[in-house]
Amino acid sequence: MELTDTMLKRRSIRQYKDEAISEDKLKRILQAGLIAPTSMNRKPCEFIVVEDKAMLKQLSQVKEYGSAMIADSSVAIVVIASERKADTWIEDSSIALSYMSLMATDLGIGNCWCQVHLRKTGDGRDAEEAVRQLLSLADEYRIVGILPLGIPAVEAEPHTWDEADLAKVQYR
Repeated sequence: MELTDTMLKRRSIRQYKDEAISEDKLKRILQAGLIAPTSMNRKPCEFIVVEDKAMLKQLSQVKEYGSAMIADSSVAIVVIASERKADTWIEDSSIALSYMSLMATDLGIGNCWCQVHLRKTGDGRDAEEAVRQLLSLADEYRIVGILPLGIPAVEAEPHTWDEADLAKVQYR
């Protein structure tokens, strides 16, 4: 698939078939995140691959809404970053998540960025802290988001270039 095709095809997929993702495809998705650019090449991001169904279920409940699809995913990648290594952990993690999302799309794997940073659990706790506790992470690790992955149960129509609202572009 060409990059432009992948960009148009990338959609938030929240329904997955009960099928495994091949190790080769998962490895390629992780490699995409690992080669993503970071500020000053500090590489503060690390990835936790969650395949355990019980843990996927728990992770699906770390937000009040918008995370339920994690429970039905084949695997989820929790993107963590050390704020001691880089003050740009939000940006660096976001780029890594984007690279992995595009690679997953290119490989035919459904995915949906699930934001954790600045979100709350159903009972009002900090979602990042909830993930940190579930995965027994040190306090230095911050969590921008989780990328659930699975074989799409539904096909979403790709975007079109006509959807790009060029009125939002300013030239000076």
